[in-house]
Amino acid sequence: MSNSPIFNEFLAKVMSKVKSKDAHKMIEKELHHHLQELSLSFQNREDSKEEAEINAVQEMGNPYSIGEKLNKLHKPRMDWVLLLLFAMIGGISFLPLIGNAPNPSFLERQAVWLGLASIVTLSFLFFDYRKLINWWIGFYVSGVFLILYLLVFGVTINGVQRWISFGGIIVDATTITMLLFFLAWAGIFTKHNMFSGWRQILMSILFWIPFILYMMLPSFPNSIFYFFCVLMMLTFSHIRKKRKIIIITINLVVCLFFIFLTIISIRGNMLLERLFSFLSLEKDPTGPGYIYFLIKEFLTNAGWFGNGLNGDLSIQALPDAHTDFVFPYLVYSLGWAFGIFLSILLLVFIWRMSQTASKTKDYYGKILVVGGATLIAVPAIWNILMGLGFAPIINASLPFVSYGGSALLFYSAVLGIILSVYRRKDIVEASEIYS
Repeated sequence: MSNSPIFNEFLAKVMSKVKSKDAHKMIEKELHHHLQELSLSFQNREDSKEEAEINAVQEMGNPYSIGEKLNKLHKPRMDWVLLLLFAMIGGISFLPLIGNAPNPSFLERQAVWLGLASIVTLSFLFFDYRKLINWWIGFYVSGVFLILYLLVFGVTINGVQRWISFGGIIVDATTITMLLFFLAWAGIFTKHNMFSGWRQILMSILFWIPFILYMMLPSFPNSIFYFFCVLMMLTFSHIRKKRKIIIITINLVVCLFFIFLTIISIRGNMLLERLFSFLSLEKDPTGPGYIYFLIKEFLTNAGWFGNGLNGDLSIQALPDAHTDFVFPYLVYSLGWAFGIFLSILLLVFIWRMSQTASKTKDYYGKILVVGGATLIAVPAIWNILMGLGFAPIINASLPFVSYGGSALLFYSAVLGIILSVYRRKDIVEASEIYS
């Protein structure tokens, strides 16, 4: 960094006390800048260059003391609060299986999935997220090809062709594609001038391809979650405000148009019937909209402290009580007090994740946190509102609480990436945009 032996010797002594190798480059750059400024100020007082450099080093102070202080400031951090919240929410995921598991083995499976989820989280936590930034093309292309594979060879369950089978183990491949597109767009938003000129048209095409492919599966929830994830990253990007508003407005209009076309083309589909039932509950209390009345009845009879996990056989009438309808099941079984506690716990969890965006100086890390927090927040909020009867019923599980290995591993990977950004928030250089 410097051709000055005096500066190099000083910096070497400082770095000998800084344990984090990742922080060395940033610290050396900052200290060298200060040394140069001091040297120039001494040269302006008619000191020779060598004398000015010696005086600059002396002015900085003891290099070992400086190194010890910088070592405390610039070291990997662990967000123990977020990890504790993750452990608490993971523990709650066993409760629906205690009283309403379709199979007794689901408890053991959930324990295995949580163990794997913890490994995934820690693996991403210790992995340097910055190594992913230039792989966005590979992530995007892989995501597109995986959905195309699903459209041709995917396993259909409950009318959705989003599953693939590995040696008898069925995996929800759409969760893998969601992770790939999330990483792809985080990388795209760090590239200079990607949303200007003809590239803006290309970016628009790239944006809508996954959305349309998800609709073709059909997987309406994934289309919505993908849409909000990318638009939220766009909102916090460094694109000019006027252009950002135009892009968001156009995409919202196009999104509504696609949803309208999809609704017309899937008449008779359960999703469509549930949507219309939600909009006009009083017209169809015994048809597809019966589930809304069933949820309302259970919530009304929940009380503050519930009916117990095994206290009432009537709750067995609630379908998917361990997955999509886990929230109303927990409220009915453990009461409104627990439901409010769980809602607050999830909101604090999401808030804690999103706070990492404001703590990191790295633009890429900031975009990753915003997109990752959105991928967890949107399904969590939708699931709770759906469980309260305030949102249309779709296949939206409650992150980290609903049973399901594929979704749990996906959310754990996203959480691990956010924790990786937090871990390196004090050892990465401030960056705005990449070339």
